[in-house]
Amino acid sequence: MSDRAFVPRPARGDASGFLDAFLNGAARSHAWACALLVALCLVCFLPGIVSLQPMDRDEPRFAQASKQMLETGDLVDIRFQGEARHKKPVGIYWAQAAVVGAAEALGVPNARTSIGLYRIPSLLGAIGAVLLTYWSALAFLPRRGAFLAAALFGACVVLSAEARLAKTDALLCACAVASFGALARAWLRQARGEGTERLDTATVLAFWLGLALGILIKGPMVPLFCALPALVLSWRSGSGRWLGALRPGFGLPLTLLIVAPWFAAITWKSGGAFYGEAVGHDMLSKVQGGSEKHFAPPGAYLFVFFGTFWPGAAFAALSAPFAWGYRRDPAIAFLLAWIVPTWILFEIVPTKLPHYVLPLMPAIAILTLRALAAGALHPERRGARLTAGLVVLIPVGLTLGLSAFAWSYDRILPLAGLPLLLASCAVAALAWAAFAKGLPERALGLGIVASMLLSPAVFGLTQPVIAALKVSPRLAAIRDALPCPQPRVASLGYREPSFVFLIGTDLAMLGTGQEAVDFLKGGGCRLAYVEGRFADGFAAAATTAGLVPNRVGTVSGFNINGGRRVDLSAYAVTP
Repeated sequence: MSDRAFVPRPARGDASGFLDAFLNGAARSHAWACALLVALCLVCFLPGIVSLQPMDRDEPRFAQASKQMLETGDLVDIRFQGEARHKKPVGIYWAQAAVVGAAEALGVPNARTSIGLYRIPSLLGAIGAVLLTYWSALAFLPRRGAFLAAALFGACVVLSAEARLAKTDALLCACAVASFGALARAWLRQARGEGTERLDTATVLAFWLGLALGILIKGPMVPLFCALPALVLSWRSGSGRWLGALRPGFGLPLTLLIVAPWFAAITWKSGGAFYGEAVGHDMLSKVQGGSEKHFAPPGAYLFVFFGTFWPGAAFAALSAPFAWGYRRDPAIAFLLAWIVPTWILFEIVPTKLPHYVLPLMPAIAILTLRALAAGALHPERRGARLTAGLVVLIPVGLTLGLSAFAWSYDRILPLAGLPLLLASCAVAALAWAAFAKGLPERALGLGIVASMLLSPAVFGLTQPVIAALKVSPRLAAIRDALPCPQPRVASLGYREPSFVFLIGTDLAMLGTGQEAVDFLKGGGCRLAYVEGRFADGFAAAATTAGLVPNRVGTVSGFNINGGRRVDLSAYAVTP
């Protein structure tokens, strides 16, 4: 049976009670919809934004480089300790440095080592991405559907994670969605027979500012997200004239005006080394192989999608037959053009990280709501109930996994978070039951509620009590407890960027036990951390040198980056 035959009529809203009142309230006005989306974002993104330790390795690399900008006053060159960090443009570093500098000016204590401050641009970027998804969805759906699409995206796991990490990806997603919404309006205007009549100035600015700021944040990624669907749709329509509605004669000079000054400055300062590193090493290494051990085979994004886009992934999968059946509809064609070519490209590239496909997920959420509006999310389809049952797996898996991890490493159970974790599991089960009863809108709403319970449970109540995850903060606490101020600090074996961020730019990295002994004998107040793998060599070198090490603390835990247990001892010389 064809999908057209299976979808005979639009589906009516099937939410009831509080959920229906909530959706009706969101549909009352754009202001109400945006206010409720911001509230949803704060529930999903804020818990743990301060208490979560710097997450190795990328996050503290960005934060440390931003901190060094403040230390040196150099807002052009990007450095991690003494090494040039010529991998990404400067946008995220400027945003983080601006927030931390403002916090210092307002008298916030220890602002430069408070990772939560560096995460504020990501938090704002994630909230902006959700609001821009609502704006974009209004080109495809009525207000109620647009709100639900934006809420579905705001509740997804990968956005919730990126909102808490001081990296580029949440801000990049906001830029991409701004350009996505404007590009969609240009295409749909042409599809409605309105030709290349110019779009309003705000929409045109959204496109070009999203493009320009995206370039400053992550180079060619937003242009790539826009170029592939533009090429596909131009080929489909036999002309690219529809792009004229975006006023390239105005937008291209504006983009150049925004991005050119820093690129010119870094070219002059680095002698062109920035491009050699960013393009010749960082980008090509990801294309040619699994950069930094992040290799995964084609199909990996599709496999992890059911976790990264939870709670919407199962319903998005059920929308696929509808999308294929209505692929010639201009709105569906645009959504598929935004998703499919870029997704295939990312599947081909050997280096894979879950957040790479984040800017495609707003389109997936909108497509899911288009299928819902057409009545295509129906439990009678073969395998539909089983697929929808995947909505239960993430909260159940996290509840069991976090409990097992906490008991294995710290001999505790996360009792503070268990009530909300179990509540999330129960609401997810209700979402599955609602879908099985033929109530897909209610199922989507309950899935979003399950996410609003899960995020505070995991990030706000459970992770703070799992000490094994907080190796670097516990090591830094040993330094802070020494009786002498500002000791010289070195590390043997443990080299995580989070440690550099918390200890300081001048943290010395040692290679052998003899170097650690020589460091401790260098005079003044000194502290050396020795990882367990180097303990015997350090002890032998200390005996030979006649040094009796003063062990002032030990830390054992789980190194997230290496995926292994680590054991460290701290030795101090305190005059």
